[in-house]
Amino acid sequence: MDTTIRTKMKIQKPAKDVFYAIVDPNQMSLYWFSSGTHQMETGKTITWKYEEYNAEGKVHVKKLEEARQIVFSWGEEGQETVVTFQLEELDDQATLVSVEEAGLRPDDPHILPKMLGQKEGWVYMLTCLKGYLENGITTLRASLVH
Repeated sequence: MDTTIRTKMKIQKPAKDVFYAIVDPNQMSLYWFSSGTHQMETGKTITWKYEEYNAEGKVHVKKLEEARQIVFSWGEEGQETVVTFQLEELDDQATLVSVEEAGLRPDDPHILPKMLGQKEGWVYMLTCLKGYLENGITTLRASLVH
């Protein structure tokens, strides 16, 4: 069973704007996590917090290519997954953002709910990112109710 989660969304902004909205914790806090300890840099480990959900986690930045790619791992020890953002500039004002999360264990008895939850999370994150970048919307963050 393929346990890789894939999500795509077109955002009407240049790839460089999308890239920095993801790696810069000041921008990220306007649409996704409430805070990050510092900007993403290759080889660094940072902490992202979601104060509204009383959650935080370590993010291990594996690779950054400005306006092209962001790769990091996260999750509980022994259950980490690798997230890859691919940014494809369609023209000077539009970017196709692809998110792939790999590494979920197919033998996990809760694999289907985890996959659905992660897919839901990525669709929501990209929706919030799109709203923020295209329209300056900052009120969607942390509005999912469990």
